[in-house]
Amino acid sequence: MQWLTAVNSRLSRWAMWIASACIIGLVINVDYGVIMRYGFHEAPPFMEEVALLLSISVAMFGASAGVRDAGHIGVDSLVGLLPEKPRFWVGVCAGSLTGLFALCLLIGCSVMVTETYEHSIPTLGISEAWRYIPPIIAGVLILLFSIEHLIAMFKNEKVVASWH
Repeated sequence: MQWLTAVNSRLSRWAMWIASACIIGLVINVDYGVIMRYGFHEAPPFMEEVALLLSISVAMFGASAGVRDAGHIGVDSLVGLLPEKPRFWVGVCAGSLTGLFALCLLIGCSVMVTETYEHSIPTLGISEAWRYIPPIIAGVLILLFSIEHLIAMFKNEKVVASWH
């Protein structure tokens, strides 16, 4: 378990750094687009596609880091009222469903990569498949983080946040 925690801690930190860099890039991209459109009446055609790719990356990498550090939305007030044993099994169900979601994200986006790699984003000249790379990576990360949480629950341990 220690090696998984060490690897996941580092991966979570990297995911947060990537999400942060992408959000900075998104702000710069949108600001540049607005200035070019309204200030110079010449909006570059690629700005919207770059913003979309950056938004996807922010959401996926930020969400994966949030799963590792249990920063996602929960109904703690209701679950906290449960006795210890049902609370444990609710946590197991939540962790398992999160892992299942990650697996669906990983598989679904992998299929989309194979189906769209021959199509290009006209304004960028790159493959449409690039839209699905961040969700695939996030799917792997969320799956790893869910496994770590489930193992920790069964060992009665707590996963320590890595980027606070």
